[in-house]
Amino acid sequence: MRKYRDYLIERLSNHEEAIGYFEAALEEYQNDGDTLAFLIALRSVAEAQGGLDELSRRTHTAPELLVKILSREDESHLDTIRAILDVLGCRLSVVETAKQA
Repeated sequence: MRKYRDYLIERLSNHEEAIGYFEAALEEYQNDGDTLAFLIALRSVAEAQGGLDELSRRTHTAPELLVKILSREDESHLDTIRAILDVLGCRLSVVETAKQA
């Protein structure tokens, strides 16, 4: 029997599936404040779409910094942004900007 993680990574390699996964993860984050679950979703999509090394190369960001950003260590930044947006009557959303080549 195949592991769920392997199945998930395979599914998330599809750009449209990844967008849907982000949308669901962000919606859940905004409903329940589970920052870690949202960061895990980001890491999962990054892994499925080439890995953190590829993300590092494409974002011109050190891999070590990406690991820190996508870990629980930095969740307070996302929570602070969410709190500010809540006070302003806004919320985050995921919108596709361009098709992946």
